[in-house]
Amino acid sequence: MRNLDMTALRSFVAVADHGGVTRAAGVLNFTQSAVSMQLKRLEETLDQTLFDRANRRIELTAAGEQLLGYARRIVDLNDEAMARMTSPTFEGEIVLGVPHDIVYPVLPRVLQRFNAEFPRMKVQLISAYTSLLKPEFAKGEIDVILTTESTPDANAEVLDERPLCWIGAPGGSAWRQRPIRYASARTCIFRPATIRALEDAGIDWENAVETAQDRTVEATITADLAIGAMLEGTEPPHLVRVDHGGELPALGTQKICLYRQSRGGNDVSNRLADMLCAGFTAPDTAWRAPLREVTLRA
Repeated sequence: MRNLDMTALRSFVAVADHGGVTRAAGVLNFTQSAVSMQLKRLEETLDQTLFDRANRRIELTAAGEQLLGYARRIVDLNDEAMARMTSPTFEGEIVLGVPHDIVYPVLPRVLQRFNAEFPRMKVQLISAYTSLLKPEFAKGEIDVILTTESTPDANAEVLDERPLCWIGAPGGSAWRQRPIRYASARTCIFRPATIRALEDAGIDWENAVETAQDRTVEATITADLAIGAMLEGTEPPHLVRVDHGGELPALGTQKICLYRQSRGGNDVSNRLADMLCAGFTAPDTAWRAPLREVTLRA
């Protein structure tokens, strides 16, 4: 398979744009003979005459006119790729904070495509509870955060709203016991509302674990020693929603929100934030949003 020479294409476009070899040579910083050689090489590669040299001002032939559109696109794409891959504008680090229960399935797809678009950018992912992420975001330590909360702040971008549901072990009976054993991490943002719902329903409960680790909570629930609460659709495969037939109180809904630092509107982190928004609100178009001109903060 034959390949078109990029330098020859660039010379061809310059001659077409500037109406002659002399001007094109000045723009390209080549000698006239070098430009003429590139044109000859291109014509030999294609076995086509690209310029009508009969007149003093050379003009494109029909074949030259047909090639010009392709040549412009190839040169532009080459320049865009080189700029993207080598420009320090697209180097740096973005800190992204996400609660563990909404990492899947959106986040891996977003990060994969963001890396393809900005291969020289590093994304530092922090997985923590909303109650821990928001203070760090307020201090400017994190560029973008996702949260799960019932009453988001005014600057939140609400991406989705889902029911909070009771979860337990497959075929488990822990939800039938009284007092009911409830498992959650100390800093889980769902904990206060869940406990309040139990108490409002007059259901006695007791704490099943004392931990800050989600793995400990999940292990306790998987062993059918307790039940917990998660956003609908985020429960892991080894846990299920409890089919309690109304014997447990409804837990209301929680919003999935996004917060982004205000960096003047041109921060590349805005691109990542836009992709996350699209991933939750319109998954099929998460990767099609046009790239805005971006620059990194110092």
